[in-house]
Amino acid sequence: MLIIFILACFLILLDQLSKNFIVNHFSLGESKEVIVNFFSISSHRNRGAAWGILQDSRLFFLIVTVIFIAILTYYLFKQKNTLSSFDKGTFALIYGGAIGNFIDRLTRHEVVDFLDFYWNWDGYHFATFNVADIAISVGAGLLILAAFLDGKKEKNKEKEQRKKWYIVHTHTHT
Repeated sequence: MLIIFILACFLILLDQLSKNFIVNHFSLGESKEVIVNFFSISSHRNRGAAWGILQDSRLFFLIVTVIFIAILTYYLFKQKNTLSSFDKGTFALIYGGAIGNFIDRLTRHEVVDFLDFYWNWDGYHFATFNVADIAISVGAGLLILAAFLDGKKEKNKEKEQRKKWYIVHTHTHT
């Protein structure tokens, strides 16, 4: 359990330091191109969720995050003896990312976003995001992947059990 909170704290620190750097060294809307026609560091603010949905719903997100963190904490303590290292890493990413953006909403009343990817040759522009968003997305993606792989593993195990049952029952009756 301790490793989850240490990793989450590291992510929160990295997230908050990076956001503070942007707030202190970039004016709002300022952008510095890092890779031509692909990536910039830009100072943006988001008063909603991913891709700017649910703008000005700060109280809603604060409440939902507190409830989510409480449920996740309860789950982690309840399952502490059964969590693999992979599970711990995955939950640390989600935990740290959720708290990182929660801190922004609580203290700044908006989330600082600054990682800006785009493709100028076809007009595509991805949503600007931050370290906390990366942690949440990677953690959630790994959680979904693990659930998918566990489901496949379970199906294979059931298939093997059916084969064994078939072999045992067809050989005992001959």
